[in-house]
Amino acid sequence: MRNRLLALVLVLPLFLNVGHKSAAQNVSYRLVKVTSVDKPTDIASRSGDTGLYIAQQDGRLVRFDSVTQKVTTALDLTKFTNADGERGLLGVVFHPNGKFLFVNYTDAKGDTVVVRYAMRTDQTANPTSRVVLFTVDQPYANHNGGGLAFGPGGLLYIGTGDGGSRDDPQRRALSRRSMLGKIIAVDPLAANTKTAKPTIWSIGLRNPWRFEFDESQNLWIADVGQDKWEEVDVAWATEGSGRGANFGWSAYEGKARYNADQTAKNHTSPVYVYEHGSAGCSISGGTRVRTASLPALRGWYVFGDYCSGRITALKVSGQRTERVRTIVETAGNVTAVRSVANGDVYVLALGGAISALRMG
Repeated sequence: MRNRLLALVLVLPLFLNVGHKSAAQNVSYRLVKVTSVDKPTDIASRSGDTGLYIAQQDGRLVRFDSVTQKVTTALDLTKFTNADGERGLLGVVFHPNGKFLFVNYTDAKGDTVVVRYAMRTDQTANPTSRVVLFTVDQPYANHNGGGLAFGPGGLLYIGTGDGGSRDDPQRRALSRRSMLGKIIAVDPLAANTKTAKPTIWSIGLRNPWRFEFDESQNLWIADVGQDKWEEVDVAWATEGSGRGANFGWSAYEGKARYNADQTAKNHTSPVYVYEHGSAGCSISGGTRVRTASLPALRGWYVFGDYCSGRITALKVSGQRTERVRTIVETAGNVTAVRSVANGDVYVLALGGAISALRMG
């Protein structure tokens, strides 16, 4: 996300357990803090494991044990990366079988690296099992993407930003000759970067900091905007789950025309945009709720904003957003809103709090 997302030094205080009445059955919601770590950027869980795995920007992946309430280190990547602006350890996901861990980080040169590790029986990753699956040069320090997700065909999907600076200066996002500004698909069990066969899945993205494929394989993307508009994009499974989709940047920012020399004919327009102001200035989305513990939000898309701290829920039908509700007024500098394997929704804040979204 843009440099204001992770580069801000001053962290806003977190005001947890603040509910806001939602018109979805007039249910109120609150954040319940479960633990705290240093500058969390992403969270994941794995099959057969009761722990939560949390990526810290400095390069450490820690495991929070929900039974003992202890936090331990599952993988230390600090020799490969460091927390610097929008750089560091940015994304984490597990293979559906729980045997393999995948991480997305920027290396010492600031370039994107996606790596697979095998998990051991003690809930740590085996450092000697390291396999690099994908790399891409980053021309600037910002817009590194960072998201990872499993999706159609059992492939691993990687979100890459447009390379940074501002205004997509080298016009990479819409170019199929560049891996930047894209969703990239790779073979998660490949032996190396060559056999992983990186393939462009979607184009026209500025900085897809967080994205996911929901239970029906619909692709949801929170794409960070430039100066005025933040956006949520959806590519429905019935239309290919985003395969070959063009989301418009940098011909468009949100629904507004942007770089006049760029064209994006028949692109997929956002299902929701919001203007910079009281609603925020940097979307840090986002997950489609599937847990039975939040029944009034089932099927809604929930995202956060780094600047305002608001947690917002959208009810989307086709390419139209039917309802919008603020469900938490402020959660600090939100870096991620994610569902884990059992469907629970967690909100991460750069100040350290890992909180579960709850009713009441």
